[in-house]
Amino acid sequence: MLPARFVVACEEGHLDDFPWVAFVHQLSSSAAVNCPSSLRLQEICPSGEVADIQVSCVTCGNDRRMSEAFGEQNRQAMPRCNGAHPHLRERSGCLRQVRPMLLGASNSWFPVSRSALSLPRQVSELDQLIDTHWTILENAPSKEVLAGFRAIGQLDAFKGVDDDSLLAAVERRRAGGDEEEVEELKWPEWQVLTAGELPSARELTARAVRAPTGWEGSIERVVLVERLREVQALLGFTRVESPYDEGAAERRVPLSRAPSEFLPAAEVHGEGIFIQLREDAVVRWCGANREREQSFFDAHISWRARRSIPEPAAGFPGLRFVFLHSLAHALMRRLALDSGYSQAAIRERIYSSDPEDEYGPMAGVMLYTAAQDSEGTLGGLVALGEPESIGLHLEAALDEVGLCASDPLCAEHGPGADGAALHAAACHACLFAPETSCERGNRYLDRGALTPLVTGLDIGLFGSASSA
Repeated sequence: MLPARFVVACEEGHLDDFPWVAFVHQLSSSAAVNCPSSLRLQEICPSGEVADIQVSCVTCGNDRRMSEAFGEQNRQAMPRCNGAHPHLRERSGCLRQVRPMLLGASNSWFPVSRSALSLPRQVSELDQLIDTHWTILENAPSKEVLAGFRAIGQLDAFKGVDDDSLLAAVERRRAGGDEEEVEELKWPEWQVLTAGELPSARELTARAVRAPTGWEGSIERVVLVERLREVQALLGFTRVESPYDEGAAERRVPLSRAPSEFLPAAEVHGEGIFIQLREDAVVRWCGANREREQSFFDAHISWRARRSIPEPAAGFPGLRFVFLHSLAHALMRRLALDSGYSQAAIRERIYSSDPEDEYGPMAGVMLYTAAQDSEGTLGGLVALGEPESIGLHLEAALDEVGLCASDPLCAEHGPGADGAALHAAACHACLFAPETSCERGNRYLDRGALTPLVTGLDIGLFGSASSA
């Protein structure tokens, strides 16, 4: 017995068997079929193409080619989705038409995850003592119980702490700490990486080096993150559309039927290079290129409107993000040549926010690599961040993206007012990165933000630096 290699899915995350009976009888539901169907799946030619695969009903003689199920023009003739979630063992109604796909297709499951760097915490001496004696203190719900523990000599280490203060600290420990939850996970990371005194702990070890010669006007400083720990949590998944698609994350499928208090997560260890841009240089450049920003904003609106995403104007990252994102991709491709890591192994982390944003301005990128081994990686990436080396790599990266193998077509590409694309001068030959490396699915990219192009566009922020 061999499983049929076709299933159906929809954008809401539902997945089900292909509706063979309804399809071969050209009906909207298998329940409406009166034929006691006996079906046969035949491959007419050895090519394996859907046009050469035929479904036949031996009972009534109806037959159809599988090519009649694929394509947007044929989708409206397919049955409606029945809302099946196989992993939850439940079915619910769904108004969408099903979309056929191959069993095991890459778009049948996209993970939706979030990641954060582990930051060293400042722990007081009292909190350290509580952690040490937690097996005792976790059983102390009141001051009376604390007094009992003191009477039998189990809390001698807390002689200088009164019961009220000790009980309050125990309650904070029991509740998971007293830190305020921060929705923007990158803001605390930015504060740590741009601080005057960089951390040196097991979770994060970093040291600052000067900006490379000739780049002082645009780069504030470079931080070599010699050791980092990243925690990646799986929130759910999507089907058909990846979570990088605008609005697809809103259709995230949960991992369990009932809300859970925990999520599957993994930790990886690695190294990275953090580059902080000068805020004044970024502000001046963004202010001088409002027209380019408006082009990206129009493309952003068209992209979301074309996909029926609510509030098309919402969620625009701005021209600042376009510049930082393009810089990360250009440098990522260059570092992969000399670091010993493949391009798919190097990932980006974009720190971008405007001065009027809630958390304040951010303008920086971190390129890092991580592995599940407890010792992390071998230092090949950090070694390229030294001032003498990173400057050469920046110059080489800008030279490489100045001319693309697909030019002039690539350079002439705009941000797409028709909503078909959300990038300007960028393609697989110059700026696109592997899916695992990019935060935004290779969108909001523009070589013109970095360096002059063959079309005559010359708005790159690094124009003077790269020629120095």
